[in-house]
Amino acid sequence: MAALSQSVIAVILGGGAGTRLYPLTAARSKPAVPIAGKYRLVDIPISNCINSDINRIFVLTQFNSASLNKHIKNTYLFSNFSSGFVDILAAEQTPDNPGWFQGTADAVRQSLRHIRNNDFEYILILSGDQLYQMDFCEMLNSHISSGADLSIATIPVVAKEATEFGIMKTDDENHITSFIEKPKAEVLNEWVSDTGTQMQQQGRVYLASMGIYIFSRSLMNELLLNKHPDAKDFGKEIIPASIAQHTVVSYQYEGYWTDIGNIYSFFEANLALTSDIPVFNLFDSAKPIYTRARMLPPAKISGTTLEKTMIAEGCIILASRVENTLMGIRSRVGHGSTIVNSYLMGNDFYETIEQMDENNRSGTPRIGIGDRCYIKNAIIDKNCRIGNDVRINGGTHLENVDHTLYTVKEGIVVVKKNAVLPDGFVI
Repeated sequence: MAALSQSVIAVILGGGAGTRLYPLTAARSKPAVPIAGKYRLVDIPISNCINSDINRIFVLTQFNSASLNKHIKNTYLFSNFSSGFVDILAAEQTPDNPGWFQGTADAVRQSLRHIRNNDFEYILILSGDQLYQMDFCEMLNSHISSGADLSIATIPVVAKEATEFGIMKTDDENHITSFIEKPKAEVLNEWVSDTGTQMQQQGRVYLASMGIYIFSRSLMNELLLNKHPDAKDFGKEIIPASIAQHTVVSYQYEGYWTDIGNIYSFFEANLALTSDIPVFNLFDSAKPIYTRARMLPPAKISGTTLEKTMIAEGCIILASRVENTLMGIRSRVGHGSTIVNSYLMGNDFYETIEQMDENNRSGTPRIGIGDRCYIKNAIIDKNCRIGNDVRINGGTHLENVDHTLYTVKEGIVVVKKNAVLPDGFVI
């Protein structure tokens, strides 16, 4: 296993501007968005790599990358006696290429000058904004045993989801024979696949690309540098062009996987973690999710009724009731408040007693949630100051809006990072 994994270099794509996740991406890249109260999205693919004994990892960054770079630098430090690394490759202008990354394939092409300095046979391409747990060595074994030039991880999806993904058709040996990017609903009948009895019973009969690829080193060089030197994207250009000329194989994955593409999917994926038996298992000691180690005290809770709630370390909770909610590190909630169906991302620091006294004198709310607040169907970004008697009641009755302090999307209220909501504020 170890010898096989040492033949692989992993490349995690940092993504574009992430406009569909705005305002969470207003000041950070998608992979840097906090998830599950204490992690960042990029921790998921990096942890999957480490759990698969793949410990040579590049992260390609471009947009709003400062917080992502800081997180990776402070988190992933391998021993001096290990060959492992997690290195950031930021978009850079060079004499022969003055432009920024233009797409997924272009990002890898521009980074090859650094990646090729390593000894490897295979390159694993991953996205930085997906939630899943996967053993990449199983996919690599399948890639080698099938004689594939290129393997694409696929997942069976239902018709409603199929229009959002690249959809494939395969033959009896799992060789991909055709590919269509985001097909229209009226042509879906032509793209039904034999995904197995269990998947078919669930209506999951379309093979969707997960955006996870394994290339042989020689094919990657040939495709990006020689055959398609101007191609910008893997899904739209490189993959369709490769199917007719190379052995392209589907690796079907049937576990939990979700693409964190927009505010609704992000909200749903986080709240799903509070279920009695969540589909994404954070409690699997054999597949831990790694993140920055913080020296924080245990959470402190007083007089609060908790129902299906996850609370990260360092929180101080005095609320009356918290239900179906995630509370991130250093969250603070005052007396008599109720939090329902919400994700509090927490805070980056604690206020001192002196700072709290000064806030009281100036009429500035303390960092966190004040007293007697009611918050439902909301995402509270980092370092927000929400005063007393604030009422946030998200739901489909609210129209989409972008306010200076908050954004509403599909009924979900997102209070922007560092926002200050005064006493009595109502959404």
